[in-house]
Amino acid sequence: MTSLNSTKSTSELRVMAELTLLGAIWGGSFLLMRVAAPEFGPLALVELRLAFGALVLLPFVYRARRQLEGRWVTLFLIGIINSAVPFLLFAWATAVAPAAIAAIANSMTALFAALIAGWMFGERLGPRRCIGLLAGMAGVIVMAGIPMAGVPVGWAALAATAAALCYGFSGNLVRRYLGGLPPVALGGATLACSALLVLPLALLYWPEHDISPAAWGSAIMLGVLCTGIAYAFLFRLLDRIGAARTATVTYLVPLFGVAWAWIILGEPLTTGTLIAGILILGGVALGQSRQPAPAALKQPRA
Repeated sequence: MTSLNSTKSTSELRVMAELTLLGAIWGGSFLLMRVAAPEFGPLALVELRLAFGALVLLPFVYRARRQLEGRWVTLFLIGIINSAVPFLLFAWATAVAPAAIAAIANSMTALFAALIAGWMFGERLGPRRCIGLLAGMAGVIVMAGIPMAGVPVGWAALAATAAALCYGFSGNLVRRYLGGLPPVALGGATLACSALLVLPLALLYWPEHDISPAAWGSAIMLGVLCTGIAYAFLFRLLDRIGAARTATVTYLVPLFGVAWAWIILGEPLTTGTLIAGILILGGVALGQSRQPAPAALKQPRA
């Protein structure tokens, strides 16, 4: 019994460490965008992110190539909403405002996903999720209305929130139209499709000035580590501990995003940012609360 408890405790610590590591990696993506976006511009940076991320996941795509046949039009369309547009919005937001803004707004993804699931699949939102959504939106309004270190961040906050809305839509679209496909291969395929779509514009607006080594290193890490490897890491956790526990990484990403920006870039922790973060994370916590499912959802459908 003692040995069993010890093994269980070790496994639990490992899961917590892996969730923390994933939160740290994704939180770091906003720092990397903040470093690279001003030099590359949003289009070139996003193309590099998509291409490097797709290369990391290419073996999974190749292995599932037969399952993906006949689905490429859908993959291209969902890739626009799942990768190309939100990546561009986040890259633009971090180019013009502190990284903490995008990191905090990204947390709205979970609330938007629940709201859109209610619209697309008839899932009951419940009072807690409704209150959570209102709290999250209040946080966005606070964040958008208060300058950070003297810099107006309203448009950046709205752009990052729109990116989170895209994520909320894409998750539900994948569920409806691409359910049953290997998730990691699906992620790699949508990244590759998005890379092809963004490529002409990225070449058209490719920066003519020299790019610093720091910006190049940030762009490569953003694609390889924060997109490709993190995506594969995510689905490994989903398989081991399930969606509900993996969703707790939602709380860690903005915390690490703000912390990395503060420690490495010296971005200030303002009162407005803290209030917005509390409102949004509190809203996400309410939205993630387990609620009893209606009888119609508990019963299997014919």
